[in-house]
Amino acid sequence: MKVLHTSDWHLGQVLHNYNRNMEQENFFCQLKSIVAEEKPDVMVVSGDIYHTSSPTVANQKMYTEGILSLHEAYQDMQIVIIAGNHDGRSRLEIDSSLWSHFKVTVIGNIQYQADGSPDYDRHIVKVTDKEGCDIGYIAAVPFDYPQNFPADEDTPREKRQKVFFGRLLSKVKTMNTESLPVVLMAHLTITGSDMTGHDMSIGGIESTDVDDLGDSYNYLALGHIHCPQNIKGSHVVRYCGSPLPVSFDENYPHSVTMVEMEGLQEIKVRPIEILNPMPLLTLPEEPQPFEDALNSLSMLPNNKKGYFRLNVTMNDDYLPSDCNERIMAAIKNKAIRYCYINRNIVEGEKPTEQLKLSIDELQVKSPTEIAKQYFLEKYGLDMDDELESMMEDAMRKTKRNVL
Repeated sequence: MKVLHTSDWHLGQVLHNYNRNMEQENFFCQLKSIVAEEKPDVMVVSGDIYHTSSPTVANQKMYTEGILSLHEAYQDMQIVIIAGNHDGRSRLEIDSSLWSHFKVTVIGNIQYQADGSPDYDRHIVKVTDKEGCDIGYIAAVPFDYPQNFPADEDTPREKRQKVFFGRLLSKVKTMNTESLPVVLMAHLTITGSDMTGHDMSIGGIESTDVDDLGDSYNYLALGHIHCPQNIKGSHVVRYCGSPLPVSFDENYPHSVTMVEMEGLQEIKVRPIEILNPMPLLTLPEEPQPFEDALNSLSMLPNNKKGYFRLNVTMNDDYLPSDCNERIMAAIKNKAIRYCYINRNIVEGEKPTEQLKLSIDELQVKSPTEIAKQYFLEKYGLDMDDELESMMEDAMRKTKRNVL
């Protein structure tokens, strides 16, 4: 059985007010070429299809057209998709009946039978070859919090996830009378995994010991962590990583993973790199004082594409008040897109994180003006209109409540 493992597409992500649809459509083009060339029996997508639970119509159209293009590239390939913590799980399942006509199985939620017990059968997908012969099984488990997994009343909440995975794999074992390869899919954080560049303040998930997922599988296709890696040195327990970087700190190659199973003994795993036409760059590579960092931008070719953050060393907590205007002027005729200033405090300095205002300034300035000044000094960029509007709305509501 040949398996294409991918996850964490984050369709619809906006990077510092920049729409990334072009990059994500380019990813689908690369993925289509991979499918056409490799001809996998099944593609598994281990969650976080979208970046938000309420994707725009344009992003949903991108997803639909992308999946259809993959089906066209190799119509014998099955596709199994599970929801991640960023996805609207029920929303993802809306078109599941229609998708089944294109060999696509979508599982957004834990499935139940009429009596309220878990419907393990609906989490198990049989994989067949072009001749219709069974060649393997996919056990697909979408994201859920560990304590929310179904279990018997006498099962402690902290054991529910482990019990669910155990019973699901036992069900697969009962069905798998020919000892065919089994792929387990999950979207969660494995304890001890490398989370380099991963922002756990957004979509953080409690960690799970890999042993709690059992061992009755031949490959574990994980999603959620963006850094591609094998867990505990085992090439059959793997995060494929995100195909595109979601943040500047994800400064490592991004890829999808191809898994080839010749029987149960020989399993070959190889990453296939995804190239980003708009890379996320830290400029200069080593932090420099603001003026030097600004001057380095002049060395960039005008046709250089990508997003960048300016890498700056700081001896105090302040940047020039016109820093953003000067950065934009420096790249006026260039193709590169500015995001923010990456501030590196010089070792030994103890800058205050508190905004310093006199009594007179506090009496004159509005709360929004103070917040905008703090935002500029802390992050090195102007507060965007949406955030400013939200603050002003909150101030109005607070004032009404006080009155």
